[in-house]
Amino acid sequence: MDVLLLRLDPELEPPSYARPGDAGADLRARTEVRLEPGERALIPTGVALALPEGYAGFVHPRSGLAAKHGLTIVNAPGTVDAGYRGEILVNLLNTDRSEAFTIHRGDRIAQLVVQAVSAVQFREVTCLPESVRGTSGHGDSGGFGAR
Repeated sequence: MDVLLLRLDPELEPPSYARPGDAGADLRARTEVRLEPGERALIPTGVALALPEGYAGFVHPRSGLAAKHGLTIVNAPGTVDAGYRGEILVNLLNTDRSEAFTIHRGDRIAQLVVQAVSAVQFREVTCLPESVRGTSGHGDSGGFGAR
C-alpha cells in the first residue's frame, strides 16, 4: 500500500522498517531534546502523511529505549488519523527517576504502525446481550489477586 509522505526536513531520513516483516516503521527525531527525569516533550519527526481513508497510524514506543533508558510515549499508542496532515509529533516521557536522557537529531524515537480501522455506527439500546465475561474488568480475570 502506498502512503503519501511529505518530508518537512529533507536532510532527515524518512520512516523506514529496520528489517523485512517488521510491523513498525522507525520515526526519527528532527531536533535534539534533553529530557530530565519525569520530564516529557513533544518531539517533531520531520514528516507528515496522507493516510488512506479507512487507515490510521499508531505511534508506539521503541522497546529498547523503554527497557534501557525508561523512555516511553505518554499517550501510547498515539493515533494519527487519516485526515491529519500535520507533522507527526511524539510525546516522549523520561520515566527514569535519576538519569536525564538526550535525544539527538536523527535518533529513532518511536515506531509507526499503519492499520486498517473500521468506522462504526453506534446504536443505542436499553441493555446489552449477555457474554461469558459480563461486566468484569480491570484485573477481574485474575493473575495478581490475593494469594
